[in-house]
Amino acid sequence: MAIFTNKTQIRVRYAETDKMGYCYHANYIAYFEVGRAECLRDLGMSYREMEDTGILMPVTEMSVKYLKPAFYDEVLSVRTTITQVPSVRMFFDYEITNDKMELITQASSTLVFMNAQTRRPMPPPKRLLKALDPVAV
Repeated sequence: MAIFTNKTQIRVRYAETDKMGYCYHANYIAYFEVGRAECLRDLGMSYREMEDTGILMPVTEMSVKYLKPAFYDEVLSVRTTITQVPSVRMFFDYEITNDKMELITQASSTLVFMNAQTRRPMPPPKRLLKALDPVAV
């Protein structure tokens, strides 16, 4: 189930490819982070703002399925979906398509809202819940 979706584009840079000419697999993790950041930004929040208010969001789980390779100079579309209203945890799903609109990667991640001082889990910011409320209803 999707309650909010964002789509952003990333061009594969030469430095992100390996000897085979494929986009190196670890770079996809950074692409997912860009997708998450832009998704939150679309909801009126940013990682910087949350960190400035004492909220951290470490990744606690990540699963990636590589279906096809991406290549240098391809424009990739990263679709990031928030799958449920967050509590202490926030769940994201990702799909990356290439410029031929082929699905090349699927992934999911779990992040935890954490108090920066105590390093203990905490509820999400009320502003984030309010931004998701009209979509979730």
